[in-house]
Amino acid sequence: MPTRFRLAAILILGALASTALAATDPVSQVESLGQASLLLKDGGRDRIAYQADTPRVPASTMKLLTAYAALETWGRDYRFQTDIYRGNDGWLWVKGYADPYLVSEELDRLVAELQAQGIRRVAGIGLDDSFFDPDVEIAGRSSSDNPYDAPVTALAANFNTLNLVRSGDRVRSAESQTPLTATARRFGLSGGQGKQRVNLREREIALRYFGELLGAKLKDAGVRVDDAIRIAQVPRGAKLVLRHTNSRTLTEMIRPMLQYSSNFVANALFLRLADPRTKGRVSMASAQRAMTGFAERRFGWRGFRVDDGAGLSRANRLSARQMVALLDAFAPYRDLMPVQDGDPDVRAKTGTLRGVSCYAGYVRRDGAWEPFALLINQPVDYGLRRRVASSLTH
Repeated sequence: MPTRFRLAAILILGALASTALAATDPVSQVESLGQASLLLKDGGRDRIAYQADTPRVPASTMKLLTAYAALETWGRDYRFQTDIYRGNDGWLWVKGYADPYLVSEELDRLVAELQAQGIRRVAGIGLDDSFFDPDVEIAGRSSSDNPYDAPVTALAANFNTLNLVRSGDRVRSAESQTPLTATARRFGLSGGQGKQRVNLREREIALRYFGELLGAKLKDAGVRVDDAIRIAQVPRGAKLVLRHTNSRTLTEMIRPMLQYSSNFVANALFLRLADPRTKGRVSMASAQRAMTGFAERRFGWRGFRVDDGAGLSRANRLSARQMVALLDAFAPYRDLMPVQDGDPDVRAKTGTLRGVSCYAGYVRRDGAWEPFALLINQPVDYGLRRRVASSLTH
């Protein structure tokens, strides 16, 4: 073969090899996308920067901003409180301040504390969620019955969700710690056979369920309880008998929030951050203003948008560079980040909506943890983001 033909063949084979390598290299795949951004810092400098300043939909990576604001505002060891009042008529009133973890086991603790206060008879249960505006509606929340679409209320049990099993016309709770209530039974009978995990749909339904569940817990503990339930503000003259402090710290709430991407917990924190002194009535607009102001003061950001605290809304906008600035600040809390399955050198939060695939966190390079952000706003292979993150470790 003449030399010029051999040289041409070598060049062609080299080009084919480069094309094949690009097709398999995850970073190259990202850099071939029009609606994607990637930024990796190494030693404080840009190591990889692709469209890093373009604002994009962050999906659930938005929870990192909410988590950071909560941790910086209240501290790792902060514990939420719920106030219990007793009226002269024997009614028990519960006033909520957006504790996102009033789960069944926590209600058991609350009931035990009430018993220690000498409560033996309850004429009715009043529910006061006036800390939130009654018209609060989470931006981006859909009307599905999935747990991730649960309504967010200032007083909520079990994340405003139900875990049930239906067999024929029989319904039972799927959790030994959670008694079946009238509302839960109705939901179970309206659903299909087998296991059901659904949300409580609306504020008033969620509040009534809280009252039913608390009543059932009180009865199980031997307290006489009438079934009357009322949704209203604590009446004048009612006396504070208990300020229940949640057994979980903020750290113990945020770690699973990031691990399991809890929209309910994130947006409860988001709304609660609108008024850290528990004064006034919180609205979605006040929460959006509060978080926007926090980010502007802390990071000096411009050209971004905060629409909700969980990343449900497609109106949220952050750039990869803004996300990495957040991760630089989040470094003291890196232990709260999820570890990527199969790769301990990656600690990162996913973000997923239809046509949105994001990943933001830290990769370990030469023994040091470095921040990265990947924001893809077009349909891609589900596993691409994890392959990208793993490739960034070397």
